[in-house]
Amino acid sequence: MTLLYYDQQFLDHETGAHPERPLRLIKVIDRLEHAALVAQCSRHAWQPVSMARLARVHDLAYAKMVADFAERGGGQIESDTIVSAKSYEVALLAAGAVCDAVERVVGGEDKHALCLVRPPGHHARQAEVMGFCLFNNIAIAARTAVAELGLDRVLVVDWDVHHGNGTQDAFWRDEQVGFLSVHRWPFYPGTGRASETGAGPGLGSTMNLPVEFGTSRRDYLDRFRGALEDFASRIKPQLVLISAGFDSHRTDPVGSLGLESEDFGELTKLVLDVADAFADGQVVSVLEGGYHPQALAESVEIHLGELMKQRG
Repeated sequence: MTLLYYDQQFLDHETGAHPERPLRLIKVIDRLEHAALVAQCSRHAWQPVSMARLARVHDLAYAKMVADFAERGGGQIESDTIVSAKSYEVALLAAGAVCDAVERVVGGEDKHALCLVRPPGHHARQAEVMGFCLFNNIAIAARTAVAELGLDRVLVVDWDVHHGNGTQDAFWRDEQVGFLSVHRWPFYPGTGRASETGAGPGLGSTMNLPVEFGTSRRDYLDRFRGALEDFASRIKPQLVLISAGFDSHRTDPVGSLGLESEDFGELTKLVLDVADAFADGQVVSVLEGGYHPQALAESVEIHLGELMKQRG
């Protein structure tokens, strides 16, 4: 059974009318329950991320700043990001979910996991809140896989419409974690040029695939397939993590690259193919963006459906 991570506490990150709001997850879970998918997945309790794991990606002084801001009642912590009184606790729980999923998948409990968490994480930098993100959930989990679980090579695939600058920063000089991002260009946050490929020991461990608005769906998928297969053949990952943003959907009010819901099924299959070839099929997917609640719910249903299929 595919591992599924979700908790009602994720709704306690209260952001008002902000695009990244609790309604996103409410609609997703409602749809998955209506389709009887939740009951077919394996659910487990987990713990918030430890400070030791958090500190592999973020300065602890930064974490304290976020905690103190939330304790004072929250508000607009930066131009794009809202924090409420419980946001710090929720963000720790979100990062903990992804770490638990990685532990269970690497431990052989299941091949696939989906973490329906919020707040998202791929813009969060070492000591900077950015783009709706507080802590970089997927980067923390990737570091955990390398530091604690004996893996030498992890691949992070980010298909959110926005470049995952925080994740890129975390592994810019790292030869053990490869980072592949396909994203709209030019667009927020202004990073993710094809020329950005890492530095030092990590040179060549970053691949960016910038896509212009107006690119056809077929061209998008073909380019993604080619880049993913080429990059994975070089990285040879033992685990694949997905920063699964669904804001490339044609209806998304924040992003959009003209994709339809079914295209996320195609993206999922391509990543699963690579995981089967190199990583014994091991994939952990982590929710990032997607701000049209109905389109998000439909896309996640298709994504989870592919993760649940028997392969081979």
